[in-house]
Amino acid sequence: MQLTRLHITNFKNIADARLSFSPNINALLGDNGMGKSNLLDAIYYLSFCKSFTGLPDAGVVRAGETFAMMQGDYLRRGVEEQVQFGYTAGKRKSFKRGGKEYSRLSQHIGLFPLVLVSPADMELVSGAAEVRRRFIDMLISQTDPAYLSHLIRYNTSLQQRNRMLRDHIADPNLYLAVEMGMEMSADYITNARQSITSRLSDIFRRHYRDIARTDEMPGIAYTSAIAASGRRFSELLDEARRKDEIVGHTTVGPHRDDLVLTLDSMPVKSTASQGQSKTFTIALRLAQYEFMHEATGMRPLLLLDDIFDKLDRNRVANIIDIVNRDIFGQIFITDTNRDHLDTIMSSMPGADYRLWNVTSGSFQQIK
Repeated sequence: MQLTRLHITNFKNIADARLSFSPNINALLGDNGMGKSNLLDAIYYLSFCKSFTGLPDAGVVRAGETFAMMQGDYLRRGVEEQVQFGYTAGKRKSFKRGGKEYSRLSQHIGLFPLVLVSPADMELVSGAAEVRRRFIDMLISQTDPAYLSHLIRYNTSLQQRNRMLRDHIADPNLYLAVEMGMEMSADYITNARQSITSRLSDIFRRHYRDIARTDEMPGIAYTSAIAASGRRFSELLDEARRKDEIVGHTTVGPHRDDLVLTLDSMPVKSTASQGQSKTFTIALRLAQYEFMHEATGMRPLLLLDDIFDKLDRNRVANIIDIVNRDIFGQIFITDTNRDHLDTIMSSMPGADYRLWNVTSGSFQQIK
């Protein structure tokens, strides 16, 4: 899959940009805060209907303006496609594919697959379990539409149950009605996470070793109270209800599960160096890319946002070697260092390469 052209109006600090992209490498050079990452966020937005920074829709509108618009032209499975986004203050955002507006934004997820590697990925190691659940949920949602439906259904039922707990509802039949729906979706979510984590593990370990070139043994494992208990989720909910009534929320379920990240059987969070942690997260994202490629038959867009900082020269070279393999398709890279970008291109002779200098939301093509 390729993004051939992008037109942006009033997205973050980008007033107006019209860019045509290479099917291979697209590099954005500039100081921090100039708009490099904002362009990547615009591309991300067209795939996921939201910003990777977590900003609300109103937050992506350029300061002083009341609306934002974007249009992306894609080549998807050999067919030209167009995705449009529009938002006006006080109104609901609009997403269209081929000129037809979606009735539900969830219908769009996974159609234009994308993997983003960014400095924020360090939260996968140091952050709360919610960050790691979001990682695995985003991966599976782009390859399994049924998973996203179950995830939405589970979270809706979870909110209902939590509201009942806070309101001190005592009727067991009301809980039963909500929990029956939760159980069906919880089983699907848990089974999918277990299966995908197992398949992802070998791919991830290979990428980690290709980057680090050491004998270190990285690991990822999915932990689930449902799977560990061997019991039905409804039984666990019923058993936990007294405690849940006291604390005012549901204490067991897929929303409490986690990915355990280890290096030589020790927690990455507490034992890994900064370089090892960054290598870990980049390897996770590259494994995500390879898994999605195998699952969808498409090459997702690969966005590399300032990923070479705090990595030694050898690891940078190894990452460049990996993304130069045939499995990877169109790549977007941001950096403040022209040397990094020149090194990448010198390692890819014959590749179609475009480079822009970014200044205050403006893009000047220099190569």
